[in-house]
Amino acid sequence: MKILSVCNIKSSIYLDAIAIRHKVFVEEQQVSPEIEIDKNEALCIHFVLYNDENTAIATARLLPDSEKENFATLQRMAVLKEFRGKGYGRDVIVEIETFAKLNNISEIVLHAQLSAKNFYTKMRYISFGDEFEEAHIKHICMKKVIFLI
Repeated sequence: MKILSVCNIKSSIYLDAIAIRHKVFVEEQQVSPEIEIDKNEALCIHFVLYNDENTAIATARLLPDSEKENFATLQRMAVLKEFRGKGYGRDVIVEIETFAKLNNISEIVLHAQLSAKNFYTKMRYISFGDEFEEAHIKHICMKKVIFLI
């Protein structure tokens, strides 16, 4: 297993991330392709987990906050259906949190689908605010302090 990250939206790693996201969000969850890929793609760090057969199976992206230099938003977390429940999502989150520490990102926020809330709670994210709908799916805001400033 390996996790690679990239900012270059012309790289094969990014294209692997997009392929996973398309299967999970567009095909499975019926999210519109027009909102799944957005204007922030080139601003994000894209993480892709590859298994031992070098198959891309999980992804997420981290969007640094343009106004608060020590904050970032975790987005587009996705694991291919046949690989869920095996800890790969956790591995991606741990890699992103390690990246955050190394890059002085002190807090990560995210919009969790309600079906994934327990997953993030186990990863020590704390929910805040009211439930809301995003892409026709119920979500809740969550955050985690990576380190204190």
